[in-house]
Amino acid sequence: MSDTRSTDVQSDATPDILTNGTEPEPGANGTESDRGSTDGAESGTTAGGVDSDLGEAGSQLSTAPAETAIPGSFGGSRAPGAKGWITWTAREVIGWARWFWRQLTSMRVALLLLFLLSLGAIPGSLIPQTGTDELKVQAFMAEHTTLGPVYEKLGLFHVYSSVWFSAIYILLFVSLIGCIVPRTWQFVGQLRSRPPAAPKRLTRLPAHATWRTDADPEQVREAALKVLKQRRFRAHVAGDAVAAEKGYLREAGNLVFHIALIVMLIAFAWGQLFKSEGNKLVVEGGGFSNTLISYDDIKSGSLFSSDDLVPFSFDLKKFTGTYERSGPNKGTPRTYQADITYSVGAYGKEKKTTVKVNEPLHIGDAKVYLVSHGYAPTVTVRDGKGNVVLHDAVPLLPLDSNVTSQGAIKVMDGYRNAQGKQEQLGFAAFFVPTFAGAGKGDMFSQFPALDFPVLAVTAYHGDLGVDAGIPQNVYQLDTKKLKQFKDAKGNIVKDRLLPGETMKLPDGNGSITFDKDIKEWAQFQIVQQPGSGWALGGALAAIFGLAASLFIQRRRVWVRATTGADGVTVVEMAGLGRSESAKLPEELGDLAALVHDQAPTKTEDPDADPDQEPGATTPVPAAEGAQETS
Repeated sequence: MSDTRSTDVQSDATPDILTNGTEPEPGANGTESDRGSTDGAESGTTAGGVDSDLGEAGSQLSTAPAETAIPGSFGGSRAPGAKGWITWTAREVIGWARWFWRQLTSMRVALLLLFLLSLGAIPGSLIPQTGTDELKVQAFMAEHTTLGPVYEKLGLFHVYSSVWFSAIYILLFVSLIGCIVPRTWQFVGQLRSRPPAAPKRLTRLPAHATWRTDADPEQVREAALKVLKQRRFRAHVAGDAVAAEKGYLREAGNLVFHIALIVMLIAFAWGQLFKSEGNKLVVEGGGFSNTLISYDDIKSGSLFSSDDLVPFSFDLKKFTGTYERSGPNKGTPRTYQADITYSVGAYGKEKKTTVKVNEPLHIGDAKVYLVSHGYAPTVTVRDGKGNVVLHDAVPLLPLDSNVTSQGAIKVMDGYRNAQGKQEQLGFAAFFVPTFAGAGKGDMFSQFPALDFPVLAVTAYHGDLGVDAGIPQNVYQLDTKKLKQFKDAKGNIVKDRLLPGETMKLPDGNGSITFDKDIKEWAQFQIVQQPGSGWALGGALAAIFGLAASLFIQRRRVWVRATTGADGVTVVEMAGLGRSESAKLPEELGDLAALVHDQAPTKTEDPDADPDQEPGATTPVPAAEGAQETS
């Protein structure tokens, strides 16, 4: 009779611990008589590199498909004749098709496709895209006469709609679905089934403990079942042992991660196909209605239609901008907000709100962002008879951070010159909110606020070219058919105007007045991209799923209690994880301690420590394998 309280780490090179004092059975050191069938990749190497076949106990710790090497031939031996050749060819084609499908749905290929997808998105960020800015693409083609045609053939000017990018996207989508569906059904089957029965020899597992006790085997099993269920193990009695399993959230997290990737792919594709993104410059007192003709410019997905626009409108009541007056951050905006009133639908009730930078207005699937700001000086233009032909706030585009601005003032209708002939007027305008002063440098603003506003104008007359039907920039003058006004000395008519001042045109051709009412404008970007919420939810789910699959370990524990030849109960505990972990021996040691409290070690043992005092506490048996990780 021998006690089995050994704590030495077991391996294939050391003989198995004898149980109940019996001799080793044939196959105890790895022979076939002690081995059962296993599940391919999970057999033999599942638990910390133990090269043994644990049968059902070591199977299905994961739903990952078994890795397959590149085959030599699926057709096998070929029978003579045409029929044999056809049969062999069919087996070969079907075999290769199955092999390619397994590779496509493997995790390795899915990660490779995901890497290629991110790699393919790089040129879409570095090279101008036709869907974003057609003018930049044309400029790139003009500057790079060699690279331009090459990029065009490779689809680098429209990466996200190119054939090769779509192929990677679709293959990744198919790969994920082909990987998830079978694994999900297999995982559901594992949840519905009970933990497998204990293997024949628990001492062959990397973490195990054994001791002898006076408690009955049934009492030991009941105590073990209670302890394991309290530790949230799925446990049941199978024969002479208790089988338990824990850590299903690992595989659940893995599946959630892959499903979340599919959700993200669908959400991104949906958003790109049905998205719209447009800009609108609105002067204080002006408004916007969400229709296609109201946009200054708009880009949309290939499946987008005007019916997809969210019906709403808004008016810009006031723009407020304040700036740092001193220090290293002088001129940096402190307050940057637009007060608006908006309504949803044709008869919606008006509501007030404030739109700030990075704090957009949400209306259904649409978001209204505040993206830029500038000034719109109010000017009054009169003809030679003093009739007002233009009175409006004209928005000018900023050139720098101090809002030095330029633009064009156009009088397209209603103007007649001193001779009564109908003409068009144009003024090249240059505006600074804070002028440095005459003789103090160039015409550039010194500060973005309206501290010393000055408007510089140069007058033109003739044909603005707006009646030719050719689109032109509203902020620039087409001077091909225009003439500059000149005074009696032949000097070009231009002037710097303070608020309230007027510049008269020569020969009684009228005047332009810089009014004291200087308005501000704000540019809004209206983005409508359905699926953003799904994409965010998918990203969060992917993070939590990945964390679960990385930090939760799937493991199994068995507690066997049998009566030895001497009538003493022998308790064996062992644990098995999907991969080697220091936590498994520690957890098994904790479980063994709890079971040991209910079924303590037999003290009246001839092999017990002779120096141990009567009544002293018997130490809890250590889980073998723990020393290896300490």
